[in-house]
Amino acid sequence: MAYDTLRYDVAGGVATIALDQPDTRNALSDALFTDLQAAFEAARDDAAVRCVVLTSTHDRVFSSGANLAGFAAEVPLVHKHFGIERFPLLFTTIGRLGKPSICAANGHVLAGALGIALACDLIVAKEGVTFGTPEINVGAFPFMIMALIYRNLGRKKTNELLLLGDRIDAHEAERIGLVNEVVSDERLDHESVQLAASIADNAPLALRGNKQAIDLLNRSPVLTEQQEAGLLALRDSCFASEDLREGIRAFGEKRRPRWTGR
Repeated sequence: MAYDTLRYDVAGGVATIALDQPDTRNALSDALFTDLQAAFEAARDDAAVRCVVLTSTHDRVFSSGANLAGFAAEVPLVHKHFGIERFPLLFTTIGRLGKPSICAANGHVLAGALGIALACDLIVAKEGVTFGTPEINVGAFPFMIMALIYRNLGRKKTNELLLLGDRIDAHEAERIGLVNEVVSDERLDHESVQLAASIADNAPLALRGNKQAIDLLNRSPVLTEQQEAGLLALRDSCFASEDLREGIRAFGEKRRPRWTGR
């Protein structure tokens, strides 16, 4: 199957999904979400696939996260909900893939893209890559990925990432347990494919059972109903704010935002 926003290839039991929208720095558009969902489902349903590698064709950015213009657009709130609701669906699909997944971070992993990377079982990053949740800097916060970050990192470090919006480099990400391994640019493709091939070389039944067991042990709801309701209310307030629109304008104009609290 051909995809408009990514490349999909299967070789030696490994499916490689490469985000391929360099003009937008692989911003998480509806079209990209649709293709990602379909590609992971294709890998799930293909008996020849034993492991999945998620990467990017961009030479500097894995994904810049959500499309900021979409956040600030003058459209009904319900339209903005559609894209955000794709996050938990994709996270669930990756978790219940029945096959291990590896994120080969060959570029910066920012905002919502960090959640997609963390949904994978392992992350290999090249030197020079940064990770972060910069939403606070434009008047937003990482609505649908916060729980995943808390599940993967310690509370204090997660709080720091969320409240400051600063990026951390690949070696710091490895130190705090966000990344499994940091390799040189020249070795990233080789190392990630070799890692996937080593995983795929294990006994099929045990490999599938191992992945299903990992999912079962991590399948408790990411959010309770009460937490989700509270998060949605905060999200709606943020989406409707003038501060969000000002933050995105300032980002585009490369200036400090003038916050009003409205």
